[in-house]
Amino acid sequence: MFSVSFPRRRTMLRHVLGGAVAWFALVGAVGAQTPASSPLPPEVEAALGRARLPREALSVVVMDAQGGKPPTRLAHRAQVPVNPASVMKLVTTYAALEQLGPAYVWNTPVYVQGTVQDGSLRGNVYIQGQGDPKLVMERLWLLMRRLQGQGIQVIVGDIVLDRTAFDVPEHDPARFDGEPLRPYNASPDALLINYKSSVMTFVPDVAAGLARIQYDPPLAGVSRQASVSLAAAGTDCGDWRGALRAELADPAKVSFQGVYPAACGERVWPVAATDPRGFAARAVEGMWRELGGKLTGSVRDGKVPSGLKPAFVATSPSLAEVVRDVNKYSNNVMAQQVLLTLALQKNGVATFDGAREVLRLWWQTRLGDVELPLVDNGAGLSRDARLTVQALARMLQVAWASPAMPELLASLPISGVDGTLRRSQSRAGTAHLKTGSLRDVMAIAGYVHAASGRRYVLVAVVNHANAGAARPVLDSLIDWTARDQ
Repeated sequence: MFSVSFPRRRTMLRHVLGGAVAWFALVGAVGAQTPASSPLPPEVEAALGRARLPREALSVVVMDAQGGKPPTRLAHRAQVPVNPASVMKLVTTYAALEQLGPAYVWNTPVYVQGTVQDGSLRGNVYIQGQGDPKLVMERLWLLMRRLQGQGIQVIVGDIVLDRTAFDVPEHDPARFDGEPLRPYNASPDALLINYKSSVMTFVPDVAAGLARIQYDPPLAGVSRQASVSLAAAGTDCGDWRGALRAELADPAKVSFQGVYPAACGERVWPVAATDPRGFAARAVEGMWRELGGKLTGSVRDGKVPSGLKPAFVATSPSLAEVVRDVNKYSNNVMAQQVLLTLALQKNGVATFDGAREVLRLWWQTRLGDVELPLVDNGAGLSRDARLTVQALARMLQVAWASPAMPELLASLPISGVDGTLRRSQSRAGTAHLKTGSLRDVMAIAGYVHAASGRRYVLVAVVNHANAGAARPVLDSLIDWTARDQ
């Protein structure tokens, strides 16, 4: 159900082989052009000074997207390995677009074992996760409605979750930065539901003196406080999350000891699951019961019995849509799902080692001896990930000539317009760039549309303890790249 059919595999192989000569010609051309170091533009030097960043903190390459002349406008510390933060997602998403195709979808088969009579199933329901990155609450609702469409209102048995498609190690969500409740720290899962996160929406009612709280998705076995008192009239919004004094450590209970300022209006607070491994079971049962379904057994992990055929299949949005979410909004767990899918398609089971090997082979095919990035988890949420700005720039040159270029370009935030670049102070709309930020890292990478009509690849990474002050430096680089007349 999930694997690529043999005809499609042959089509993909013909595409790869048929385009090999053109790919290697381009890669050979850019590979022969090792950019020499060049002086930084004066406005960039000035921005570095204002940000109190040394020149050695910045690595940058600006080159013609089509390898025109001059091939490189700017190169500074271009071959120094740096931590790229989330611009590493460009490697993951471009590799996926190339290998899986923009129209690729994830399938989640649902199996019904037993007999249905008078609305009751005497047997089990099996939901087989295959890595869908976007099985969000709305699509879980649709899946459960389709299950009811099989004539089932009561399950006299269990709902079994098959998550064996991914073989990934147990993940400590606090390990990276000590923030286990931040959704960006969620771990990948073959059955990833709502990014392993809940969303709390606070709606103030001044007349009643309280803020009502909506929780999505519904979770079975969790006691959730329905409202919280409003703060004193005239209280500024300020640190409204801190003012709530939320108690979220107990997976079975959510409560608030504080107040909510009415001045905040409606606010949304996404929170990662306190019990990540048990979240899928709670969400599946919660949604089933929310829709009026009954369950006499439990929701548990297990494996689909051999020979059982699916009753129906829930299909994800296309890879092109998923890649837009990954790059526009820098979704870490979705990026990891995409990377692991590369291994799942090739090996039948997904591991990080297997995914990195698939990516390595693809990189060698597309970019020859250009230095391979150390991708780690493919999302950039890593202290170990490394690449050179020169290698990433050359990948973006190759991508510009690729059939997947329109989908990759459309996935990138537009400067001053949307995604993670909506607050950029650079020339609005002149650049499509992925952003990246971690403690000690700030980065951009993508394409700049210049005044002359030419397109440039821009990759810039700041690694420094004061990297958080580097946004004006990166904006100045975008503007300088756009002014080529």
